[in-house]
Amino acid sequence: MPVKTYKPTSPARRFITTMDFSDLSKVEPERSLLEVRKKHSGRNVNGHITVRHRGGGTRKLYRIIDFKRTKDAIPAKVATIEYDPNRSARIALLHYRDGEKRYILAPAGLCVGDVVESGSGADIKIGNCLPIKNIPVGTVIHNLELRAGQGARLVRSAGVSAQLMAKETEYAQVRMPSGEVRKIHIECRATIGQLGNVEHENQVIGKAGRSRHLGKRPSVRGIAMNPVDHPHGGGEARSTSGRPPTTPWGQMTMGKKTRRNKRTANMIVRKRKA
Repeated sequence: MPVKTYKPTSPARRFITTMDFSDLSKVEPERSLLEVRKKHSGRNVNGHITVRHRGGGTRKLYRIIDFKRTKDAIPAKVATIEYDPNRSARIALLHYRDGEKRYILAPAGLCVGDVVESGSGADIKIGNCLPIKNIPVGTVIHNLELRAGQGARLVRSAGVSAQLMAKETEYAQVRMPSGEVRKIHIECRATIGQLGNVEHENQVIGKAGRSRHLGKRPSVRGIAMNPVDHPHGGGEARSTSGRPPTTPWGQMTMGKKTRRNKRTANMIVRKRKA
């Protein structure tokens, strides 16, 4: 799916690029798999902003994705490859032999008319989902569970993939897209292949309005604020803050370790940063 460029009919149009949607199915989304999800613009139940720079954006319906892939030994035919406004990856509509329809994340190379399957007896084929214990070492995978039966939590963005490095007793070692090598239980499920829409990272937003359409509000630089608003603020003319980069509340933003989950620290074989 190549990146599409435009003639410079305006200053924004000169730099903006989009994905080419020509290989997607020209159909409406499956109505039975749509639901309305209310936007909260980064506010909690008290109305306080807990996540900054969110709000507005184009209205969109949520597509219900099958991250668990629990319909074992029932073949499903890929009916469509569709755009999903809620994620960077493309989605595929499956028609199961028993009549049920489900959406899954579409890996690269999956085409309309292909047949996919899930379960321990499935073949090592793009789009098939099976437990890690049944996947050969060295296989490229995505849509990975952290706990068996929980549903996929890892490796779900456009163009990413993980690789199964080794299997030892109850755990397998998987190399994540970040370079981190992590232990995952062999009963957890994963899907074969690399996720599609690989060129997504090469998109250029091109103009501020396009970020607003995505629901992203502006972020003001701390150095442009007053001292009362940010630690980097103040000073005559343009000047540095004379301190490491920090948040408006004085917390370090670069170089400080923020991971607190000691309970699962022994599952990380090699950290993403040396």
